[in-house]
Amino acid sequence: MAEKEQSEDAGPKESNDSKGSVAVKPKRARKRKPQTKPPQPLPPWKVLLHNDDKNEFLFVINTVVELTPLKEQDAQERTIEAHETGVALLLVTHKERAELYQEQFKSKGLIVTIEPAE
Repeated sequence: MAEKEQSEDAGPKESNDSKGSVAVKPKRARKRKPQTKPPQPLPPWKVLLHNDDKNEFLFVINTVVELTPLKEQDAQERTIEAHETGVALLLVTHKERAELYQEQFKSKGLIVTIEPAE
């Protein structure tokens, strides 16, 4: 019986020889989150109101107040500037919103263009 116990205990033994080798699981590389840059502000775009001969001052002023965050006094100043010089800067915003303003003013019959602010 002692022999039996010895053979059971003998099982797979590692030898200290250089001939035998043991398979070792490689350490898993830690997954790193990709480095993300903080969001950058969108490039600014100018929204320009152009003068026309068909719309009255009051209509233009009310439309500017309705469609933009400008107050009546600011809208009046910009409308007069557009009348006297041909064009006035209404506001500066990102491109998508500038395009939205352009479409909204067009639907009201006013000429507004957008261009990149530099």
